[in-house]
Amino acid sequence: MTTFLIEDVPGFTPQIGRLVGMMKYVRTTTMQAVRGMTKEQLDHVQDAQSNSIGSLLAHVAAVEAAYQVTTFGRRELNDEENAKWGAALDLGEAARREIKGRPLEHYTRLLEEVRARTLSEFAKRNDDWLYEQSPWGPGVANNYFMWFHVFEDELSHRGQIRWLRKRITA
Repeated sequence: MTTFLIEDVPGFTPQIGRLVGMMKYVRTTTMQAVRGMTKEQLDHVQDAQSNSIGSLLAHVAAVEAAYQVTTFGRRELNDEENAKWGAALDLGEAARREIKGRPLEHYTRLLEEVRARTLSEFAKRNDDWLYEQSPWGPGVANNYFMWFHVFEDELSHRGQIRWLRKRITA
C-alpha cells in the first residue's frame, strides 16, 4: 500500500521531519520523471533558449547546495563553490555548453550526495532553527521558507523536465 502522509520522521524534530517528508516526495517524483533516460535524452535542447534535462537536474542539486551554504553556513557561495555550481545555478548558455555528455547516474549521484548533506545538517537542528530569519533577496526570510523554496524550485523544474521529455523524438 502506498501512503501519502505528512508526519513525523524519525531522527528529525517534528517540523523538520515534515519538511524532509515533503522534500523526499518531490525528489521521488523527480526521479520518476527521468527514469531510464539516456545521455542523448538528458542532453536534448528543445530550442536555443531551453535548458537540457541534465542541466535542470544539475540545477536542482546546485540550488540545494547553495541553500546549504546560505542556511547552514550563514554565508554566500565562495569562489570554489561558484566555480563548481555556477553554470548549473545560472542555467542558460553556460549550462548548455558545460553540462552535457553525462549519464543519468551522474545526476542521480550528485542529487543523492547533496541531499545526504542536507539531511545530516537537518538532523543537527531543531524546529526553532526553521524560524531563524536572515536577509534574503529584497527582504527577509526564515530558514523554513528558504527550504520550502528549494523544493518549490525542484517542483517547477520537474514540470519542465516532464514537458521536455514528451518532446524528445530520439
